[in-house]
Amino acid sequence: MKKSLLTLAAIAAMAAASVAQAAPATYAVDPTHTFATFEINHFGASINRGRFDKKSGTIQLDKAAKTGKVELTIDATSINSGTPAFDKHLQSADLFDAAKYPTITFAADKFVFNGDKVSEVTGTLTLLGKTNPVTLKANQFNCYESPMLKREVCGGDFETTLQRSQWGMGYGLQWGFPDNVRLVVQVEAVKQ
Repeated sequence: MKKSLLTLAAIAAMAAASVAQAAPATYAVDPTHTFATFEINHFGASINRGRFDKKSGTIQLDKAAKTGKVELTIDATSINSGTPAFDKHLQSADLFDAAKYPTITFAADKFVFNGDKVSEVTGTLTLLGKTNPVTLKANQFNCYESPMLKREVCGGDFETTLQRSQWGMGYGLQWGFPDNVRLVVQVEAVKQ
């Protein structure tokens, strides 16, 4: 009888543990391992690149249910191309209009998995006061136990190509600057 109660208690404990693991986990975006960068062709001669240095957000991930949510906020005033004069132009009303629209947001609630790895995230990108759907495809994704933080970290490299005119960013189109911009999001988030 004692052995049966112990076995029953062990089974109940394992069931409770599996239910706890199936619940969505919340991850805080690690700003030191997260960057949103963009690339745009410059007259077929080179690629102009820039990134945003200030960002924050949370990710909810339920690996068992294969669902998730993303809330990512990017400070448009933190744009960094490596050239201060170009940064000033990027922040101007010609392009990101950072004084009027200081934040860019990405909110997603549709995750696609390939096995246990996130392969795609679909949501909306709000830029220049306009919101449009965006799907970010994962080039890689992994979760690992951080030896320094002693907590789980999940992250990946995601990318998409945007038509900037959808958000009202038409500067330079009349001179031959392309409408298509490659957006790359490198993200890591720490389980809370």
